[in-house]
Amino acid sequence: MKTVWEKYKDSELKKVQKFSGDYRDFLSLTKTEREFVRETIKLVKQEGFVNLETKKGKLQPGDRVYAVNREKNVCLFVIGQEPLTKGMNILGAHIDSPRLDLKQNPLYEANGLALFDTHYYGGIKKYQWVARPMALHGVVCKKDGSIVNIEIGEKDSDPVVGISDLLIHLAADQMKKTADVVVTGEALNVLVGSIPNKNAKKDPVKTAILKLLEKKYGIKEADFLSAEIEVVPAGKARDYGLDNSMILGYGHDDRVCAYTSLRAILDMKKPKRTSCCILVDKEEIGSVGATGMHSKWFEMVITKLLDKQSEASLVNLNETFSNSMMLSSDVSNAFDPNYPEVCDPNNSAYFGCGIVFNKFTGARGKGGSNDANPEYFAKIRKVMDQEKVQFQTCELGKVDVGGGGTIAYILAQLNMEVIDAGIAVQNMHAPYEVVSKGDVYEGYRAYKAFLEKM
Repeated sequence: MKTVWEKYKDSELKKVQKFSGDYRDFLSLTKTEREFVRETIKLVKQEGFVNLETKKGKLQPGDRVYAVNREKNVCLFVIGQEPLTKGMNILGAHIDSPRLDLKQNPLYEANGLALFDTHYYGGIKKYQWVARPMALHGVVCKKDGSIVNIEIGEKDSDPVVGISDLLIHLAADQMKKTADVVVTGEALNVLVGSIPNKNAKKDPVKTAILKLLEKKYGIKEADFLSAEIEVVPAGKARDYGLDNSMILGYGHDDRVCAYTSLRAILDMKKPKRTSCCILVDKEEIGSVGATGMHSKWFEMVITKLLDKQSEASLVNLNETFSNSMMLSSDVSNAFDPNYPEVCDPNNSAYFGCGIVFNKFTGARGKGGSNDANPEYFAKIRKVMDQEKVQFQTCELGKVDVGGGGTIAYILAQLNMEVIDAGIAVQNMHAPYEVVSKGDVYEGYRAYKAFLEKM
């Protein structure tokens, strides 16, 4: 298969670089779910979207509305010319990424150093998260109802924090351990300070850090009980490769698909079928909770749409879902020539070969998979070919090697047609992941074609 780079004309190459540059900058701003939702709302308001809660009167074709759930989910709609009960074309991605979360009682002092205790979130190789600059992002919710936004480590003038590793000179026993226990979860403690408070009788360094936090943010130690602070890699996403063909950054999984899906729906004007883009939380830990895809929130939002367009009945809700089609916009593993043994070369995704469709994901015997219907994929193939979108198909590694899942099966439970479609990633779940700019642009084109033509 030829890569997209061999097919693009000079004018298209400029579009690829412009689109990818916009994505790279957006990724640098959105290292948490709340930040992604916040920046998304800024963007969609500029494009004429209004909050569904404040929308007056009945919805009309071309209306652009959004809904937000607990600052961690956002759902966007461009109302189609057909009734909602005829179904929607849905793009769904998740905006959470693997990271470290501060525990509720995180701050302690040990041997003259102040540290934050963490609990890792999602599937990570723990040894990858040490000996690198880290930043703190999140919110502290105080008893008076006020919320303090935290971002430390991103500006050039900011300090960074990090987790120490054992020096090679003393690591003989450590080097004999298997990779899963070289660094344990309880050892992922973030070093945050070393200067003692001279007046403190106990834990002088911890006391100094608490005084610093109180002076700068108005935070007391008890406020950590109602805080949500994430430890993430510090620094901006960067162009990658001597030819600037790739992007290195934190959180490509799955913000690369969320951003391209977002940009696709922003381009919708008056589609035949209602266009929808839903961006959700908690996929990395099973899509659980009020902000995960298992939540009833999406169904509640569609009920509100029906109420503003027609009669909001259970029959109409079920009919809307049954007639809908979805691309579960989630990343796939890119073939890595350093580790060819884990992939089937005939069923792998390759950098620069376009968006990736996974008929099924899951593990081993397709456990936890959606396994899309072939009739549905045939329709998608037709649209992609008509719009000259380059695509490829793959599986998540060899059959018995491992596997993974997405939100696809959850939406399929609503009786809609769903298939996984995303962008290939190297270093998945590492602090810094890599994608091809050509794939990013083809992903956007694929999502746009799906919304317009299906």
